[in-house]
Amino acid sequence: MAFVPRALTIAGSDSGGCAGIQADLKTFGALEVHGMSVITSVTAQDTRRVHTSSDLPLETIERQIEAVIEDIGVDAVKTGMLPSAEIIDVVSEKVKQFQIERLVVDPVMVSTGGDPLMGQEAVKVMKIKLFPQALVVTPNLQEAEFLTGHKITNEKELKEALEEIFELGPTSVIVKGGHSTDLNQSTDHFFDGETFRLFSEPRIDTKNTHGSGCTFAAAITAYLARGLDLMESIASAKKYTTEAIRHSFPLGQGHGPLGHFWKYWQSEQ
Repeated sequence: MAFVPRALTIAGSDSGGCAGIQADLKTFGALEVHGMSVITSVTAQDTRRVHTSSDLPLETIERQIEAVIEDIGVDAVKTGMLPSAEIIDVVSEKVKQFQIERLVVDPVMVSTGGDPLMGQEAVKVMKIKLFPQALVVTPNLQEAEFLTGHKITNEKELKEALEEIFELGPTSVIVKGGHSTDLNQSTDHFFDGETFRLFSEPRIDTKNTHGSGCTFAAAITAYLARGLDLMESIASAKKYTTEAIRHSFPLGQGHGPLGHFWKYWQSEQ
């Protein structure tokens, strides 16, 4: 049998199946990667909001990571919802122990419905311990503002934010453009310490974007696991996520999910 790429997501569980672990595993499956998961927190979540959440014990999180990596191994790892400083500390230590090089850090701070998912102390520890180990950090515009402590209203301020986040230690940063005011294009801004680069795709007019940030970061992870380099992975992930948004659908009373398996739906028509 041919080698199957292996991708691990370390994140929270979304009971509504739109974001978090569920979106990550759907993305891995759609991109023909064997997906594995380490659950950090269990949320009671629907398409409207996160109603409540319960963090798993630190030992359980630690054992999940060890079980997956020691037996199956990983080709790329993505982190999502890491709700406490203690959880981030455990995850960062395991990333260091297992010498994970292809690490995508998605600093999930606020849910699509606007609910905070991470406190100030957790953000501080993430900056110090996890960012320096990341191949790429993938905040959205709102998260970039939270990380830098100032509003981003124009191109100059966005470049300054990219530089500021890069100075925290990751190999590169990409600020996702889904929350920008451009009605025609969704443009992600990338910086690796030397080069600024834009990744643009048409903006899809829909409110059903629940889990789009998770999906984009997971897609980068999947393509890295498949052996693509970082630029190829980001470009391919941008295209995949745009089409998943194009094939999103209404579900529930809030923001519906993406159509992660759009390629297969298309081929069956």
